[in-house]
Amino acid sequence: MIKDNTKEFESKPIASLLWQYALPAVITQIIASIYNICDRVFLGQFVGALAIAGLTVTLPIMNIIHAFGSLVGAGAGARMSIVLGKRDIRWAEDILGNSTILTIFFGALFMSAWYIFSDAILGMFGASADTIAYAKEYMDIVVPGMFFTTVTFNLTHLIRSSGYARKSMWIMLSGSLLNIALDALFIYVLDWGIAGAAWATTLSMGFSAMLAVAHLVSRSSFIHYRMHGWKPQYRIFRNILAIGVSPFSMNVAASGVVAALNLQLLKYGGDHAVAAMGIANSYVPLVVMFIIGICQGMQPIAGYNYGAGLASRLREVFMLAMKVNLAIGLVGSLLVIFIPRYMAMAFTTDAALLDLCAPALRLMLVLSPCIAFTITNSQFFMAIDKPWIAIVTSLSRQVLFLLPLAFILPVYFEDMGWNG
Repeated sequence: MIKDNTKEFESKPIASLLWQYALPAVITQIIASIYNICDRVFLGQFVGALAIAGLTVTLPIMNIIHAFGSLVGAGAGARMSIVLGKRDIRWAEDILGNSTILTIFFGALFMSAWYIFSDAILGMFGASADTIAYAKEYMDIVVPGMFFTTVTFNLTHLIRSSGYARKSMWIMLSGSLLNIALDALFIYVLDWGIAGAAWATTLSMGFSAMLAVAHLVSRSSFIHYRMHGWKPQYRIFRNILAIGVSPFSMNVAASGVVAALNLQLLKYGGDHAVAAMGIANSYVPLVVMFIIGICQGMQPIAGYNYGAGLASRLREVFMLAMKVNLAIGLVGSLLVIFIPRYMAMAFTTDAALLDLCAPALRLMLVLSPCIAFTITNSQFFMAIDKPWIAIVTSLSRQVLFLLPLAFILPVYFEDMGWNG
């Protein structure tokens, strides 16, 4: 008989549960960040600043692809936790099959859009005449592989929600280690440049996707693919997308903000400023991913206990996750206050680029505890099937404040005679 790994959600001490589920989720999130960080480190050290700038232009595009992965994966994972709290195994299996159908649909949609509109998309996201060749070479290889990325992110959410947190972590870790090895081989040894970074990312994510599918095909898994799960059901599509629209909106808004910042940086500081933002944005996700990892550990616990009607355990896991994330945010602030230049030196030895990176890191991460507070709240509301509260909580920071200020402050400082 297959073991139900989710029963502990309603009986095990919350602190032990959060540690058990958050640690693999944190490692998984850090691993996800390593993909782009490794590419930037190798490109910065062995190719140059323009290659980093070209890769930076692609990041908001890739984040939009990730957003579709979150739209399906996070929504399906949260919904699966809730229905498992209601002890409905068949419904959970239907969620697995229907979420995979959605993943295939969105992957095909985005690949088609890229190959039709690639030049226009790159120009819109801040590519210059000097960097567009790097960006296009990278994306032409990565876009088909991004299908594997969305599959991996979707399925690892579901594997975690069905009680296999460590298995989810190992699937991502295997791909990350392969990515590092292939980056070294393709960029340093074979001198493939930015194309090498693209092939390393594509092949490693394909490997992770294959492992995730293998787990969910196996009948030894508590929740696995069954024929009835592949029948499209409008109700399940709607339920997945209703919850997933929160992280999707957050990721799309973040991509829009990064695109706007890239355009402003290109206008006021040139390609070196865009490259500096790319390096700074290598560390911002690390702090954010720690926080999101804690939230992902919280999500199946909160969703299950919400579905089971256990309000006291629901409050306990929220408060504990909030305290841990505020502490993580404080550590992030202290690092950029005291050692920002040393952090940037991992990516480049270009003195002019380092001079831009240090203040950028400090400004972007000094208020990390505020970021932790916002993300924890929005992720909690998403976990308990209240996505619109999560959307308002998150988007107010990016759309109402950050995006307008990205256009107002450069003009203000230019009028004041500040050229930094």
